[in-house]
Amino acid sequence: MTRVRVTAPRQAARTAPGKPLDAGEDSDAGQVFIRSLVRSQLRLALVVGCGFLLILAAFATLLLFGPGVAETRVFGIPLDWLLLGAGIYPVIGLSAWLFTRAAARNEARYRDLVEDK
Repeated sequence: MTRVRVTAPRQAARTAPGKPLDAGEDSDAGQVFIRSLVRSQLRLALVVGCGFLLILAAFATLLLFGPGVAETRVFGIPLDWLLLGAGIYPVIGLSAWLFTRAAARNEARYRDLVEDK
């Protein structure tokens, strides 16, 4: 069996026409834009994370201190198990969807700022 090595000539990486270079390397304004983007993404992550934890705490409080939640059954399944097993997953999905949408919006605003610069 013979080994064959397939190679292509090396080419320098090219940026697409109209695509701005890294704004953080260009100027002080570019560094400000990048810091602003990082801050807004961090703020978004904290808000979504804290909101999710508050909803999770509300679920836990309802299950721990709700009168008769443990004894209540829906289709033979205890309500507390049903809430934790099926009720929390839509909240996780909604949180992820909202975070992704808002993060994409933040990045689009950043791109608009860099292109206008």
